[in-house]
Amino acid sequence: MNTTATSDKPIRETVFIVDDDPSICEGLVNLLESVGIGARSYPSAESFAKEWNPANAGCLLLDARLPGISGVEFQEQMKKSGIALPVIFMTAHGDVPMVRKVMKSGAVEFLVKPFQKEELLQAVKHAFTLDHMRRKAEDLRNVVQARLETLTERERQVMDLVTAGLTNKEIAEQLCLSVVTIKLYRGQMMRKMQAGSLADLVKMSEKL
Repeated sequence: MNTTATSDKPIRETVFIVDDDPSICEGLVNLLESVGIGARSYPSAESFAKEWNPANAGCLLLDARLPGISGVEFQEQMKKSGIALPVIFMTAHGDVPMVRKVMKSGAVEFLVKPFQKEELLQAVKHAFTLDHMRRKAEDLRNVVQARLETLTERERQVMDLVTAGLTNKEIAEQLCLSVVTIKLYRGQMMRKMQAGSLADLVKMSEKL
């Protein structure tokens, strides 16, 4: 059974399984699809990374002990590769140092083979929730970044100083402009950023 899709079309809410045992991959894919969850499998971390599409969503079900790049090593490489999926680890031969290492690095769960169906589904549900929150925050950052790019250089300067806590008078003195001019720039900047208050603007700044 070929469980790896060939289409480039992004798949939503998918469990991406990486395990070098074909029978385990097939069993997990069948189990997940039987409850309505999309699944795709890969025999190695390298093959998964090669086909990765940043538009994909869901989670990564990763065997800790893989030939080539191990699951533990791949978790460390994911950020450099731009792969932000939540990770659920699985292995038949785990140990305390390994579990501590991957959990400290942000793993959602560590499942010991053979694990129960409910253990897996609960971990997947949690991972999907985390990924949804991550994508929602990323979308919001993109919106704020687009607004920021509409600002002129002077408006950006005013925004930086406003969010740093300076008053209009202090900003005017620092930029060698009149308070009236600063108020004008500040009003234009607030409209472009669609900020209803200083608190809104500060939150946007933090997201960037």
